[in-house]
Amino acid sequence: MAFWAQSIRARLTFWYTVLVLSTLLAFGAVSYYFTGRTLSDNLDISLKNEVRWVKDFIQPKASKVRPGKRSIESLLRRTPVPQKVTPDTTDSEAATEEADEIWNQIYEHTMLGPKKTYIQVADRRGNLIHRSINLGLDSLAVRYDAVAVNATALMTTQLAGVGSVRIAAARDKNFTILVGYPLAELSEVLENLYFIFVILIPIALTVSVLGGFYLAKKSLRPVDEVTTRARRITAENLDQIIPERNVDDEIGRLIATINDMILRLHSSFAQIRQFSADASHELRTPLTIMRGEIELSLRSNKTLEEYRRVLESSLEEILRMTSIIENLLLLAKADQGLYEVNFTEVNMASLVRELLDDSEILAEPKRIHVELKQDTPITLVGDMVRLRQLFLNLIDNAIKYTPEGGAVTLSLERQNSMALFRVEDTGIGIPAQEIDKVFDRFYRVDKARSREWGGAGLGLSIAKWIAELHRGTITVQSETNKGSTFTVHLPIN
Repeated sequence: MAFWAQSIRARLTFWYTVLVLSTLLAFGAVSYYFTGRTLSDNLDISLKNEVRWVKDFIQPKASKVRPGKRSIESLLRRTPVPQKVTPDTTDSEAATEEADEIWNQIYEHTMLGPKKTYIQVADRRGNLIHRSINLGLDSLAVRYDAVAVNATALMTTQLAGVGSVRIAAARDKNFTILVGYPLAELSEVLENLYFIFVILIPIALTVSVLGGFYLAKKSLRPVDEVTTRARRITAENLDQIIPERNVDDEIGRLIATINDMILRLHSSFAQIRQFSADASHELRTPLTIMRGEIELSLRSNKTLEEYRRVLESSLEEILRMTSIIENLLLLAKADQGLYEVNFTEVNMASLVRELLDDSEILAEPKRIHVELKQDTPITLVGDMVRLRQLFLNLIDNAIKYTPEGGAVTLSLERQNSMALFRVEDTGIGIPAQEIDKVFDRFYRVDKARSREWGGAGLGLSIAKWIAELHRGTITVQSETNKGSTFTVHLPIN
């Protein structure tokens, strides 16, 4: 794909230009249409007013404007000359001169008007009485009987050498009055408007292309700066962030999002490094023990009993490493969403009673008293194997960190639509500043005695994952040297 099609700047310029061009074309088309419509409407109004004026002017003098020799000859005069009536003038000549005076006033009114209209008057028989010749038009070819009596009609007709003429016609019992105006002048106005748009649109389009490219370049400059700064950030300097803007716009939100992502990556990389170091330490320790014991046993001859103790110690370390590796694989599958679950109806009270028996066996070496305080009948949908693993991890963890002769209490109760499973112990407790870390992988409260208790710091991480797998949570309440209480909240489906 060409660069101009891939570049955001080019696409922004293109769409900006298309928008401007579309706006100009739409504006031009609408302006052209409404201008033509307005001119036509105004012309019709003007012609109607002109017809009304001529009709109102002639009507009171109807008896004086009948056709006669002088009035017909006045059709051939270009500049009417008013005649004065003298005492010697006969009544017929006086009437003719009065009629000529009427036509002269109509002619003067036509010449003084803003629109040089064409006026034509005929009597009730259709005989032409008067027509103005200021426009150089021939007689308007209109059938007088086509005009309704006492009504004003609008029509358009064609005249040779002139073209289209818009006509307003009015008729009464004495006269038919036609007022016309050539449409060529309206067409000329519209043509001028059209040529203005033809000239201005390419100029505006050129300006929009240049302006759009400049605006796109200026608008995307902060993005280029963000890109340049983000490119400098690597896995080695994730503590750096992009300077934020004080404006809450798209660029500001983009910078804030990238900074949040960088902080999450920094935290994830730190956890991975810590996880790798802890996993290496947990696996290196049993391997070192096994190597030392085997090397020591090979340096000199040992009795069968001594070889047996070496093998038993090696087997113990192998089992410990196997447990660590299996837990790591389980968490790795959980992180990738590759775990397998089998949801069925689980009788929680029955499961807890079974765990009570297992707990007593685990607690017997340390003479820890395990008690089931409450076992409310509850049935929910879950994975029996995973839930058993979750509860057993919490119980095992409580027994490990409870001194000899202590106590561990189990309880199962219902609270609204949640099932609550609690494990209380009288162990060493957890410092307040450490509570948020107990579910981190390889975390142990007392690292100095971790090997004595056999913990690798993965049990609570797995417990938290199983709880979340069932849309539940785990909460912790603890006090140093007094004990801890772990509560699992599971929704009852």
